[in-house]
Parts: sequence; structure tokens; C-alpha cells
Amino acid sequence: MKKDFGVKTWLYPMPVLMIATYNEDGSPNAMNAAWAGQWDYEKIVISLGSHATTDNLKVNGDFTVAFATVDTMAAADYVGLVSGRKVRDKVARAGLESKQAGNVDAPVFAAFPMTLECRVSKMIDESETGCYLVGDIINVLCDERYLAADGKPDVTKLNLITFDPIHNGYIRLGERVGDAFSAGNA
Repeated sequence: MKKDFGVKTWLYPMPVLMIATYNEDGSPNAMNAAWAGQWDYEKIVISLGSHATTDNLKVNGDFTVAFATVDTMAAADYVGLVSGRKVRDKVARAGLESKQAGNVDAPVFAAFPMTLECRVSKMIDESETGCYLVGDIINVLCDERYLAADGKPDVTKLNLITFDPIHNGYIRLGERVGDAFSAGNA
């Protein structure tokens, strides 16, 4: 028998994403976001509350989205705990080094192995509490040491984490268990 829990935000896996923008003074800013997904082939959607990042996106619509890993978990968690409106140097305090992205006007963090370079396509249902951010994916960056033999990113090497909203924890992802568009043929 299954237990009834009512309405919960328990969709799995929930990515642990670093959304990075520049503050008005040009310093890098980042926040942790989990409520996100693919919008279509070339877009991403992120549910954003009212944050410094949201403010920054209204000034400059460029941003990056990096995937948190086991190695970057503490830094990713820190920038989710600390408000960029209150701690302007939270990126430096998290120990993150950034450089300018190649295709958008936003920071890229060296510690995160895979990053999407994005530009705001639209913000839906904007209010004082936040919005749904739809971003165009301009480019995907991946450190070469995380590539598979075919030259594409190897997700099993990335050591990605997912957010566990039931127990407020992080879980490592990574084992390949089958082939999509093939396993069902059995």
C-alpha cells in the first residue's frame, strides 16, 4: 500500500544549479537553484524567487548555469544560504574563481565542470516574489577531462549532485544503467 503525502515539491531528480550573473558594479554573483528544467531543445526554465540574481537579470539578461558536483557542493550550498543583497562578495567568500564567459556577459566558475551560457528569453509571471526565467542556451562548456571517448560530456564522470527536497540533502548521481531508446525493445 502507498502512503498519501498530499501536494509536495518532490520531483526527482532536482538539479543543483549555480545561476551566475554580474552585479551592477561588475562583481560576480551566484545563487543556488533547484527548480529548473529543459524548456525545449534550446531553452532552460528556472523558477526564481526575488534575489540579487533576479535584479541583475533585469539590468543584463546574460547568465550562466553551472551544474553542482560533489566537489563543489559546499560552495553551491553557501551561495544558496547567503543573500547577494546582503553579502556582495559572497562568491569570493565561497572560494569561487570566475572568468568572463566567451559568448555571454556573465561569469563562468572554474570549479564547476559543465556550464551553460544563457540569455534571457522571457520572464513569466513576474511579481515581487519572483518569476519563471526562460533562457536561451547560447553555448555549453565542459572541461575536457570530463569528456567521453566520443568527445561529448560524460555524465558519469561529472559527479553531479541532485537536491533531495524530502530530507533536505544532496545525493550523488552517476551510474549508467541502460541505453535510452533501446532498453524498451527487450
